[in-house]
Amino acid sequence: MEVRHVNMQSDNREPERPAHPRIFPAREAGKSDRQPAGRSVDFSVSVVLPAGGTGERTGLQTPKQFCSFLGRPLISYTIQAFERVSWIQTIAVVVAEENVDLMMDVVRRFQHRRVRVVPGGSTRHRSIYNGLLALGEKEEEEEEEEERPKVVIIHDAVRPFVEEDFLYQIAMAAKEQGAAGAIRPLVSTVIATTSEGYLDHSLERVKYRASEMPQGFTFDVIYRAYQRCSESDFEFGTECLHLALQYCGTNAKLIEGPPTLWKVTYKRDLAAAESIIKETLSRSACVVTGGSTEAVSLAEALRKAVGALEMELDVVPDLTGDNAGYLLTGWNFIRVSVGDSWLPEVEAVLVALKEANRALLHPPVVVWVRLSSADEPSVSGKVAEPAAIVDLASTAKLGNILLYGIQLHRSQTFWDLSRKKRRQD
Repeated sequence: MEVRHVNMQSDNREPERPAHPRIFPAREAGKSDRQPAGRSVDFSVSVVLPAGGTGERTGLQTPKQFCSFLGRPLISYTIQAFERVSWIQTIAVVVAEENVDLMMDVVRRFQHRRVRVVPGGSTRHRSIYNGLLALGEKEEEEEEEEERPKVVIIHDAVRPFVEEDFLYQIAMAAKEQGAAGAIRPLVSTVIATTSEGYLDHSLERVKYRASEMPQGFTFDVIYRAYQRCSESDFEFGTECLHLALQYCGTNAKLIEGPPTLWKVTYKRDLAAAESIIKETLSRSACVVTGGSTEAVSLAEALRKAVGALEMELDVVPDLTGDNAGYLLTGWNFIRVSVGDSWLPEVEAVLVALKEANRALLHPPVVVWVRLSSADEPSVSGKVAEPAAIVDLASTAKLGNILLYGIQLHRSQTFWDLSRKKRRQD
């Protein structure tokens, strides 16, 4: 089996309705320095994402995991949800043999990290097993041997709204119990029918739960279960927790998951997923400071201010190197400028967005914020070079990018206090 490894440096709703995640990430892995309190693990955790489905139930020719949302395939959002979790070691994405090159292109284009693209099998269980085999192998290009993970999380590629808090619960329970899985209350009453098509009996709904993803296992348990399972299991089975129980005697810890674990299954789910992605991406932004102390201070103040509005800001000095991933995944940018070099700084953001060659089905927004010194005209006076920013905004709009400008005037007293504070620091 060939494994292709890309290592790039770089609310409560009704149960049957798609639920809105609290925050859906619009950034690349490891970009935020804000980790949930206490959410760290002292053991290795990797992920298997089976993504070999054909999407028959959506009625579309394109498998749903590769359907595009704002210029990105659905599977890219799911991968990103795991990449943002600092304690996830490797993500094995298992796709049908004919989609391996397509998946490799997705990984490169959107600069995904810690991803191995693995050819899948003819069934779901065979694909998951291939992913486990890949996690247990050493990549030829790796200089240092990467130990196989202690815990493996199995998740569906078409469930993009998984959150770190719940992943943490699954990982910890899997390490302690050997297996753990997400469950949700049943929405509909389950009935059994006779061969003639009549009602036989119904189940008491309160006694049953729907098995969901993610599921977690110690590597030894799930690997041993797959080694022991039958051809019938490989061909017709779908439930990993059952394999762990039947072949390893490991009784999984069941954890009720949030309503955001819903799966994109039918065509109507695609519209719901796109709506959620659009709304959540609108509540995040990348702030580019250029490394200026004053700009960083303003960015941190903005971050605190918008926190109460359930918005997230990532603060970076530039959009190069490891930060270039924002150009492909972000939709809102704030460029903070100090001094007279503001025009080329804003132009650089616009040029970078254009060169990223992203699919601009939805216009990204760039907000230019300039901090003026005490001896410059105030906002109520003459704004510095208004024609230049208007012309730049008009040009950007032709490229489907919206540019807005704000000038903030700070008094001499403020500047003096700021300099004094920096000296004290």
